[in-house]
Amino acid sequence: MAQISLTFPDGNSKQVEAGITPAEVAAGISNSLAKKAISATVNGRHYDLQWPITEDATIAIHTMKDEAEALELIRHDAAHIMARAVQEIWPDVKVTIGPVIENGWYYDFDREEPFTPEDLGLIEAKMKEIINRRDPVTTEVWDRDRAIKFYEANNEPYKVELVEAIPEGEPIRMYWHGHWQDLCRGPHLQHTGQVPADAFKLMKVAGAYWRGDSNNPMLQRIYGVGFLNRDGLKKYLNFLEEAEKRDHRRLGREMDLFHLQEEAPGQIFWHPNGWRIYTTLQDYMRRQQEKGGYVEVNTPQVIDRKLWEQSGHWEKYQDNMFIVEVDEEHAREKTVNALKPMNCPGHVQIFNQGLKSYRDLPLRIAEFGSCNRYEPSGALHGIMRVRGFVQDDAHIFCTEEQIESETKKFIDFLAKIYADLGFDDWTVKFSDRPDKRAGSDAVWDKAEHALAQATEHAGYEFTVNPGEGAFYGPKLEFVLTDAIGRDWQLGTLQVDFVLPERLDANYIGEDGAKHRPVMLHRATLGSFERFIGILIEEHAGKLPFWIAPRQVVVASIVSDADDYVLEVVEALKAAGVRAEADIRNEKINYKVREHSVGKVPVILAIGMKEVAERTVSLRRLGDKHTKVVALDEIVADLAAEALPPDLR
Repeated sequence: MAQISLTFPDGNSKQVEAGITPAEVAAGISNSLAKKAISATVNGRHYDLQWPITEDATIAIHTMKDEAEALELIRHDAAHIMARAVQEIWPDVKVTIGPVIENGWYYDFDREEPFTPEDLGLIEAKMKEIINRRDPVTTEVWDRDRAIKFYEANNEPYKVELVEAIPEGEPIRMYWHGHWQDLCRGPHLQHTGQVPADAFKLMKVAGAYWRGDSNNPMLQRIYGVGFLNRDGLKKYLNFLEEAEKRDHRRLGREMDLFHLQEEAPGQIFWHPNGWRIYTTLQDYMRRQQEKGGYVEVNTPQVIDRKLWEQSGHWEKYQDNMFIVEVDEEHAREKTVNALKPMNCPGHVQIFNQGLKSYRDLPLRIAEFGSCNRYEPSGALHGIMRVRGFVQDDAHIFCTEEQIESETKKFIDFLAKIYADLGFDDWTVKFSDRPDKRAGSDAVWDKAEHALAQATEHAGYEFTVNPGEGAFYGPKLEFVLTDAIGRDWQLGTLQVDFVLPERLDANYIGEDGAKHRPVMLHRATLGSFERFIGILIEEHAGKLPFWIAPRQVVVASIVSDADDYVLEVVEALKAAGVRAEADIRNEKINYKVREHSVGKVPVILAIGMKEVAERTVSLRRLGDKHTKVVALDEIVADLAAEALPPDLR
């Protein structure tokens, strides 16, 4: 038998016979490791303990202490155990596919009757029964014909189709969990008892077309989540509960901010309260951009396809563009235009008007640009993922030598804005060239080097996000972490040598010759719509006072106090505070409860005692107690709070 060399994490090597399995390797190290082993990494690939090793390799044996590998296996095995449980309860149900996803798995089933919440409880109970059986997991590699005949004999048409789709040369792995069989790439745990019985939960049922094709049968998809232990599951369920409380769609209704409707998918109907947040945020950003040396512009919504072809967007981005065809009067053919999905080509057109000198650079052009992009209906999500949105977009035209200084200026600019808006926890990702891109490798080499070096010299660390750059250049992505630990990618900075070339942008250098500017694409918030959604969820609707759409409600306790209520409201308005009166003939507890649900930050209650003393009873959102404050004092305090951070 041929010999191969295995190299271990500590650097030691060992000669063994080819065909040895990781399970045998673990047993050769110690009986304790053999019992604890769950999988291996062989030459960088996650490996089943039963798979033979046939060539020289590096190898690491994994146990449940290796969280990433353990979670992958737990969730993968749980998917199989769930499918087995379904077929043990309903033998006629046909199973299809069941991959691991973030936090868990799903499995698709062909069943005439819809699954119910009660069914999920039955399946969970059966899964725990299977786990307690500690059935062994075994695997074999079969040839295509044998696998097809097996599944045809067992009336499993979906498995037949999956086998037929496996490329030639790839192993067809057949797995058994006890007596129950499934087709799978693996790897898997070694027996069903290794799945923690108290650390998983079935979450919901949804419809899904077989292989994602609407021409195929509609299946039922069951989602589950799984963790290393009960505490992990409990923590995740608590996270979901907290996320539900913060859901911007629910809070949007309670605060009367916006709505969406079928006649305008992916478009937002902003109500007065929501639009007040929007314009307050936009005014703040406009002031910041003016301080940062940006000039504000506005470019057309509808632009001829010829410009999109010249820029490269028509080739790379057409599927995401809304096309507008117009029959021009007396024209021989239709004019084909597109609603702009981004602002970049329009800003180059402004740059190209008139001769530019090196003395004009850097030129920072900003726009609150209304964009439209086609997103599949299934991808739309409240105001977080829409088809119509406004970017706080800007493009910096500069020389290659200015890339570093402009990168630092932008990151400092972004850091101040995030801090003003209550976000201090953010990181930087560097996204390099995607497969689908414009420009030569030499141009990409130059752009990637310039951006990475500029970021490092500016004093910021980054992680690499391979292949996620824009089609015209690499980019920095600024990712902030919210109050419950979720990551949101917001701002971007992209270095582009391609678009200035394609759209013939020039400036006259110090040498009197024409040169191409570098174009830095940058956004700070990303889109106002998405950022407002994130802001709502970050604060669970309890927005900072300066940006809250309804800042103060002055509520009467008795009708005889109405005149003083109106006087207080006018005093607050005169001081720049958004204030409103509630003099309805309702009990004060009812008013307080209603305005608290609407997330009004401050409620001032007024009865005859307050009238006599020219005071107010102050109650802040979330506080259980009130305090009495003099009218002049509360007006001054709230006027100061109402100022945006940059104007204090």
